[in-house]
Amino acid sequence: MTLDELVGQKLVLGISEARVTPETIALFRKTHAGGLILFKRNFESAEGLRKLISDLETALGRRLLVMVDHEGGRVFHFREGATVFPDAQALGVSGRVDWARKQGEIEGEELRRLGVDLNLAPVLDVLSKAWNPAIGTRSYGKDPETVGLLGRARIEGMQSKGLSACAKHYPGLGEAELDPHTELPVIRKSLKVLKQTHLPPFLKAFEAKVDCVMSSHPVYSEVESDSRRPATFSRKIIHDLLRLELGFQGVALTDDLKMGAVSKTVSLREAAPLAAKAGHDLLLVCSDPKAQEEAFDSLVWAYKKKDLSSKELEESVERIERLKEKRKERFSEGTPLPARDGKELARQIARRGAEALCDGRGLLPLSPAWCLKHSVLAIFPDLSGVARERFVEPELLTPHDFLRRLFSQFGATLGKVEMIPTDPDEKERLRVKELARGEDLIFLFLWDAHAARGARELLKLLQNSLERLVVFLLREPSDFEWIEPKSACITAYGYRTCQIEAAVEKLFSAA
Repeated sequence: MTLDELVGQKLVLGISEARVTPETIALFRKTHAGGLILFKRNFESAEGLRKLISDLETALGRRLLVMVDHEGGRVFHFREGATVFPDAQALGVSGRVDWARKQGEIEGEELRRLGVDLNLAPVLDVLSKAWNPAIGTRSYGKDPETVGLLGRARIEGMQSKGLSACAKHYPGLGEAELDPHTELPVIRKSLKVLKQTHLPPFLKAFEAKVDCVMSSHPVYSEVESDSRRPATFSRKIIHDLLRLELGFQGVALTDDLKMGAVSKTVSLREAAPLAAKAGHDLLLVCSDPKAQEEAFDSLVWAYKKKDLSSKELEESVERIERLKEKRKERFSEGTPLPARDGKELARQIARRGAEALCDGRGLLPLSPAWCLKHSVLAIFPDLSGVARERFVEPELLTPHDFLRRLFSQFGATLGKVEMIPTDPDEKERLRVKELARGEDLIFLFLWDAHAARGARELLKLLQNSLERLVVFLLREPSDFEWIEPKSACITAYGYRTCQIEAAVEKLFSAA
């Protein structure tokens, strides 16, 4: 390979279209990029996705490494061809290692039929704080042993079906108080604490021979002496600790270099060489063709100037090639459809994960007969804005029929269903208060009181003015911090339909 071709193998690019365009082909030819990362914006249908991958590879005349963030729960991009599993924290509540392995097997079968080589999952971050803006329900929970066992089992399941897995976000993002998508977190924990709490799940992943590890962007100020150097640029963390001390021999990749944690530190032109020098094999640049070309140009220039090691470049490309060689065919056999047993497993995980967190006035379990005799109002967030970036199940975009059918399954009637913004302003909050005034019982499906002040103020308003209120925590179970003891509160650790179904079942079955 030429230097340009070697450098290109280190780049993973995202594209903005669901079809191959001349501009996309030109970008991949110019940068010689070896990887493609997929998002919701690239998906119109299962067959359309397969065509996109095939058309791009045919135009380039070479094989790409195709990957996607397919964590389940809130991070899910394909609306066809794959089972919609609950968030990891729901599985963490159950602790069922066999379910984790089975989920991995199903994901392996489904994603390989769609043409995916690498799933950027599971998340092995250990939650150390009640609210973590970057991770939350993406984590299996607070116990390193549980996180490690579930993560290892899921990795084994995926890789047994020919799908590479990726443990993330090394060396652990559970302590972060800021979201690296937008800010630069600083984690002030010693290497000893990291080894005690945050690294054990990754060691379990190494036992499973996980193919890849993704690093995280925070500064680990007690490990890396430079207070502005995130782990992404730390040779001490990526090369010395990960490679030499912990013995990881697979492919190491960055998180997206376009994230705010990076852009608030250095330019992308500087970021790509710094990430390579730290010891990463693959560099993710998930958007912006101009930035993607800049990353390529800066890497080529750094290798030409001998700022970066040619020997390490060749070793990286060898690791990447070994990863690609694990799959001889682009698509595994079978029609790209959800696995037959996937939906039932998702329901089992969701049911086990549903919990009643408090019930100050003794409303739970609620009697369906009581609902038949009283006026009940459900308040549900308008998720159309969320759906622009993330996959939202169609039932939740117009939830009226979905919720009424769901309640009827338990012999209960649901009167009105009122949709409100995820961050309602004062006018909207007062409107909801007036609607609630004449009702006997209110169900508030709360989106995210930590991130949305309007949601927090609405919660406070309803708790102060209502006698009977049941709050369902959808996106953030840590919103329990804002729940008063007199309220009833239920969570299933996520907002997928199977989790909402499990939460409503909990409403009628047990306190």
